[in-house]
Amino acid sequence: MPSDGSRRGADDVQGAGFGGLLRRHRREAGLSQEGLAELAGLSVDAIAALERGRRRAPRAHTLRLLADALRLEDPDRSRLTAAARKEADTTRTPMRQPPAPTNQLIGRTTELTATSRVLGQRITRLLTLTGPGGVGKTRLTLAVAIDVGDSFQDGVCWVPLAALTDPAAVVPAIAASIGLHPLESTRLVEEIAEQIGRSTMLLVLDNCSHVVATVGQVCAALLERCPNLSILASSRELLRLPGESVYVVPALSLPHTEDQVDSSEAVQLFAERATARGYDSTGQLDQVARVVRRLEGMPLAIELAAARLNVMTIEELANELELSFGILAGGSRTASPRQQSMTGAIEWSYALLTPAERDVFAQLSVFVGGWTLNAAATVMSGQPFPGPQERAEALDLTGRLADKSLIRVSRRHGVTRYYMLAVIREFAADRLVAVGRTDEAAERHALFYLSLAEEAEGHLRRPEHAEWLERLESELDNLRSAMAWALRTSSVSEALRLAGGLWQFCSLHGHYAEGSQWLERALTLAESMPAELTADLSAASAKANLGAGSLAFLQCEYDAATVRLQIALRQFKELGDDAGTALTLQRLGGVARERGDYEAAEDLHCESYDLYESLGDRAGMAWAHNHLGFVAWLRGDLEVGARRCRKARDAFRIVGDGEGLAWSLISLGAIAQYGGELVEAEDVLQESLALSQRLGYREGVAWSLNQLGIIERRRGVTERAVHLLDESLAEHRDLGDRWRSASVLEELAAVAQQRDRSEYAAFLLGAADGVREVINVPVPQIEKADYTATRAAVEAALERRTFRTAWSSGRAVPLAAVADGYPPPGSGSRALI
Repeated sequence: MPSDGSRRGADDVQGAGFGGLLRRHRREAGLSQEGLAELAGLSVDAIAALERGRRRAPRAHTLRLLADALRLEDPDRSRLTAAARKEADTTRTPMRQPPAPTNQLIGRTTELTATSRVLGQRITRLLTLTGPGGVGKTRLTLAVAIDVGDSFQDGVCWVPLAALTDPAAVVPAIAASIGLHPLESTRLVEEIAEQIGRSTMLLVLDNCSHVVATVGQVCAALLERCPNLSILASSRELLRLPGESVYVVPALSLPHTEDQVDSSEAVQLFAERATARGYDSTGQLDQVARVVRRLEGMPLAIELAAARLNVMTIEELANELELSFGILAGGSRTASPRQQSMTGAIEWSYALLTPAERDVFAQLSVFVGGWTLNAAATVMSGQPFPGPQERAEALDLTGRLADKSLIRVSRRHGVTRYYMLAVIREFAADRLVAVGRTDEAAERHALFYLSLAEEAEGHLRRPEHAEWLERLESELDNLRSAMAWALRTSSVSEALRLAGGLWQFCSLHGHYAEGSQWLERALTLAESMPAELTADLSAASAKANLGAGSLAFLQCEYDAATVRLQIALRQFKELGDDAGTALTLQRLGGVARERGDYEAAEDLHCESYDLYESLGDRAGMAWAHNHLGFVAWLRGDLEVGARRCRKARDAFRIVGDGEGLAWSLISLGAIAQYGGELVEAEDVLQESLALSQRLGYREGVAWSLNQLGIIERRRGVTERAVHLLDESLAEHRDLGDRWRSASVLEELAAVAQQRDRSEYAAFLLGAADGVREVINVPVPQIEKADYTATRAAVEAALERRTFRTAWSSGRAVPLAAVADGYPPPGSGSRALI
């Protein structure tokens, strides 16, 4: 039996704190603090901190090192461990909780639901919220952490990393946030893992971008050692770990239509922040929508813009943003520098780039509206046809910038495109100016798109035309930029070739006015040059003159069209270019047709046909048949028109010319309609409408709607007729086709008369007459019977003075005002004046 003294000794040891027990065992072992530290592999400061109670609750590994160095046997080893655990339970610092939100989360319902589901249901253990600076990653991260908090029985730990400047501070920051004050930094990750253990908790690492490599290493270690741990990270750059799920935080929803303004998240955020500044935006939502569209829904940009309302109106703000994003500054004084301005937000990301990434980032700012990998490789390498090595380098650097959220990626119809947000692009363009490479990049960019335009031109009359039309449409902003460069630098060859290569695209997709402007400016530039400098540009000039004449014709500028087409005809003949000559003759035939000179039109189309036949050009012969059929039905010869247009239709199906097929179907539908075969006409015209819509062929859409509207008017279904004719009129008006607009106005007048709205019918007839007078064309022969009947009925229904007043009002109103839509019941002609 032990003595009373020995029992008291054991009781004293059992009741002592961890520090006291450690000191007693060290002294009994005859060791100094230095001696114990050396045997245990710890620092002297660590031993002193434990004995004095400055550091309590050492980790299990540290306990083993101490017990082994002291050569403790059970029960002394167990008592020392129990003392350490007791102190850990009573003195452990609580985990750092997510901060309380300072404002309401606007929008983000979809994003919050998706991310909370992924974490709350343990679909993934590592989720990274990524996106460019200012998109709202931290705010969404905070909302997610709060939303899923109850799903983690051991809690949520918030680790803010934005203020760190040294990657070495990452692990201590995590340790401090989970309530761990470690002795040794050499084993800090292991001690964090031991602290977490099998706890079911969520570790939130906010703002990882500038320390992403270290964060990735720590996350990999913790996920491996802590089976119930989940991690939520926010970063402009991905962690690139196995098992990482990525959620790209989108910008706030924008109002794409007037009906979406009230429900737009971006508008709601701006309005809320404006109100907080004492500015009432009610009644100015159209201007708010303009602002948020320009800012592309970026939350930080919207907040910074709203902050400017203390010294500006919304209209002034919107106008200023059209010029520059430089006013997006003045954020909260308590915010970090990168959140006080958009420049600061982007600068923070830019500072993390390698020199090669910075160079590419600046060069890519030359693109407008996005780009493809091949385009990037061309601009980056300066090679017109970049090889595998250049493409691989472009892909690598593009991927790095995408991972860092400085560019975005979209995938559609099997094609990947990249783009920069406008505010980021402006920053990158400034960097390009700073290094003096703007002109070089702009030239490479322009030459790439010149090559693309010329390549596409050869595909626009082939079966694959729809794909190429869509491709050119997607690159329209870049094509505009390339054209602007060619004109700005007086690069006459490039300007002529680019404008000439794009005129058919402009014709098919309804860019009449813009294409005309390009061609006229390029031709004017060429004409201003000395002859010796343009001697080799005859072919390019002939094509440009043909394009300028064709687009002028489509806008009913007949005199200008004739001048350009006659020049092109002479040039093609001098070049011995029969194909160019035949196409020019075809366009001159179109001018004669719309002016009502049907005999001249037939002669020109026959001459065109003969040339195409001599060349063996089946597509050209089909077009000649189609135009001859068009002339025939306009002059009232429906049988000849049908025969010609059927030949054209069959040929177009064989050669795969979508535009030609649409036109032949429109003509056949019109012929059936004027022949009284309304069911057949409707079937054919619905086919032409669907085809034209699929191709993005706006003229075909407008004509199809026009003829379908006439069918419904003949059936007496006037409400449907109004709908179709209104759509047709708006489309023709937007295209600039005044010849057809006049005919549609006359059809609308016929409908108005059928609905006993004679005064409005007189107004429409006057508007049509005004248009015809301006462009100096008659009513087509085939339409004269309907026109005459409508006018007679209107004049019979109205007093002479009333008719003349309504007629004169219609003549005085611009076409754009008339084409705004059929007026509601009860409104007379004066409602549109």
